[in-house]
Amino acid sequence: MDLLHASRWRCLRVGPGEMEHPGDLPEDGRWLPVRIPGTAAGAILDADGAEAARASSPDSGDWWFVTDVEVSGHGPWYLTFDGLATLADVWVDGTLVATSESMFVPLTVVLDRLPSTARIAIRCASLDAALRKRRPRGRWRSSLVSAQGLRWFRTTMLGRAPVYGGAPAPVGPWRPVRLVGSGEPVVLERTIRTALRGSDGIVDIGLTLAGSAVSEAIVDIEGVTAHARPEYGSHGTAHVRMQVMLPEVRRWWPHTYGDPNLYAAHLLLDGHRIDLGSIGFRSVERTSGDGFGLRINDVDVFCRGLVWTPVDPIALNDPAGTRRILERCVSAGVDTIRISGTMVYEDDEFYRSCAELGIMVWQDVMLATTDPPDDSHFRSLLEDEMRALSRRWAGNPAPVVLCGGSETEQQPAMLGLNGVPIAALGDWLPDIVDREFPETVWVSSSPSAPPGSDTLPIAVGSGVAHYFGVGGYRRPTGDVRAAGVRFAAECLAFSIPPSDTAIEAEFGSVNVAGHHPRWKAAVPRDNGASWDFEDVRDHYVRTIFGVDPSEVRWADPARYLALGRAAICEAYTEVLQYWRRSGSGCRGALILSTRDLQPGAGWGVLGADGNPKAPWWVLARVFAPVTVLLTDDGLDGLRVDAINDTADALAVTLQLQAHTASGAVPVDVSLPLRLDPHETRVFSWAAVTGGFTDVNFAYRFGPRTFDTAAARLVDPTGAVLAESVHLVGGSARPVERGIGLAATARSVPDGWSVEVRTEGAAQYVHLDVTGGDLQDSWFHLPPGGSRTISVRTCDPAATLRGRVGALNSATSAPIRVLPTPDGHEVDR
Repeated sequence: MDLLHASRWRCLRVGPGEMEHPGDLPEDGRWLPVRIPGTAAGAILDADGAEAARASSPDSGDWWFVTDVEVSGHGPWYLTFDGLATLADVWVDGTLVATSESMFVPLTVVLDRLPSTARIAIRCASLDAALRKRRPRGRWRSSLVSAQGLRWFRTTMLGRAPVYGGAPAPVGPWRPVRLVGSGEPVVLERTIRTALRGSDGIVDIGLTLAGSAVSEAIVDIEGVTAHARPEYGSHGTAHVRMQVMLPEVRRWWPHTYGDPNLYAAHLLLDGHRIDLGSIGFRSVERTSGDGFGLRINDVDVFCRGLVWTPVDPIALNDPAGTRRILERCVSAGVDTIRISGTMVYEDDEFYRSCAELGIMVWQDVMLATTDPPDDSHFRSLLEDEMRALSRRWAGNPAPVVLCGGSETEQQPAMLGLNGVPIAALGDWLPDIVDREFPETVWVSSSPSAPPGSDTLPIAVGSGVAHYFGVGGYRRPTGDVRAAGVRFAAECLAFSIPPSDTAIEAEFGSVNVAGHHPRWKAAVPRDNGASWDFEDVRDHYVRTIFGVDPSEVRWADPARYLALGRAAICEAYTEVLQYWRRSGSGCRGALILSTRDLQPGAGWGVLGADGNPKAPWWVLARVFAPVTVLLTDDGLDGLRVDAINDTADALAVTLQLQAHTASGAVPVDVSLPLRLDPHETRVFSWAAVTGGFTDVNFAYRFGPRTFDTAAARLVDPTGAVLAESVHLVGGSARPVERGIGLAATARSVPDGWSVEVRTEGAAQYVHLDVTGGDLQDSWFHLPPGGSRTISVRTCDPAATLRGRVGALNSATSAPIRVLPTPDGHEVDR
């Protein structure tokens, strides 16, 4: 039985070492009901609310988790914990039966006898108390955390590093708990590995069976079967190995490059049918040279993605919410998710969803900035962790990279400890990856130099980089062209404000921005730094738009926030378009990060409520598998990249238009194109339009002729597949009293279709709506231009309300909802 559904759990906080046995626990204490899987902070969330949960300090005390479960049948029983955070003891009916020292290693206890009602008690000891014990120091100090002793514990930095404010430390049975009797066959362990042999797929399956004995085990993969007869030993377990060969398999692809094909696998044990999950087949290899890149199924891919943050950072238990965020990522062209070494390994449903949706997973080992101890016991825990992860993935094609942690090599390098040997990264992990993860690419750390190179791991122009030149180090946006980044495993960290509507809902007013303690609590800050990432955003407002952000905030907080969002969009556009275009030398961009851990202006491109923030729409346009990029190459004019990453050939028309401020279109050229699968075509604006026109105003011979330049890819039906609008003359544009901006909405089966029109050039058109899920925003329009945007909803009774504005317009306009079939018209 699954104890998640079969029993009620409760938890109690006591002082460190105060209660040594479950029999000592007071029944009149403040017991909290707790959902399992879940955490102590999750129990506080349910009882006292989010603010109390975020403010809690779960590591400071011992936590007891207790349940009573009804038992029937006969033993032995198998009690399994998929994860206990972090220092845990387990009692069954007052008897200590197990101890765990890693939150990442599952634990199975065999119980020969149980009463009809069994009490299961778990004590998770105070990590703060454990950290007070003196242990050997590391060779360097981590800048991420104050408690340097954390390097000895197999646990997460989440809730323990100040930069992750708003996330309490996870304590408790944070992964499922199960109790299974011997009246049915049980799979205690499984190993599934897939490989390609030419065009055929090979599946190797290893099983450890327990419970009731079976005469035959059959693996069925979409009608192709393998059979084995289990032979049980004296302990009542049997080890079974089988191999299945599938001819002419359909390969799994990231969704941007093809179809994520999967095969359903099942196990039949004397009539008992057990789902083994979905498996897939793909090849992956690291590209050669001094950079880094991936080849999937012999095709070079551009990894476009995000650094993941847990959807539920308090209880770590929201599979439905996680699926929704992953689906939203796919809609934005994201095909790679990196799970950083500062977080946690996600649950099985996460990896299954990534496989189904066609998202590649870059998985860090949970090591970050600290010195991993060169200690046999620590090594044993780390290897058990890796073996457990290998069994969980079980033929899943989504994980493509396994990495030795976050900034594990960077930290000593930045402290001057060049070339310091790290046994975990140099010996232990490569060895176990070779054995357990043969179908993944190993990366020693993020960032890191290419294998065999004497380049420092912090160098951004080779290997795997963390590039914050544009961002935390306040370099001009053009620095991206000089940096020579080959693969950015982290980049573009900014304090990104959510929408005005979201700010007002959470904080009461936009006036809190930039100074209120609650607002500042959510702004990321490096440990010990004299500045925060709101200061970084303000720097780019000042340098891009030529205004003093503090003066603007004093007089007009809403304008201050709009300029901040626009400055971040400018940085995203400049950096991502350059990396994405052909010949940049960059093969991947993973943005820090996916979602905020608490309401406010965090790093996330999604707010804590899961809704997109301004730069989300920029990355969605650049990351789209079919897109057009329009970049300013100075005296060489505008460059056009027409990109088709999909597996299908496309017949399209490339349209180039240049507009004057009055709305005239003196340049209007169409070029029919065939874009083959996985093809990029590069054009010069001048070559396509028939000659030099100084379209980007680089030569500056006399007054500026053009106000905007636009490139579109249009399919044979006239539908616009991709569009890019370039504002000629720079980003610092005057605010006009009105530019003739308007928006009208029509009801459609899945929500509304909103048409935005403008008379003058509109800079960063943005919609702030309620009642539906907006599908585009924060884009430019040329004079006389328009764009149609979907607003989706699953609620037929939903009402659309909202406004449309632009950065260069002093006024915004309500979205006008056109008459419904009953003849009513409403301005919202």
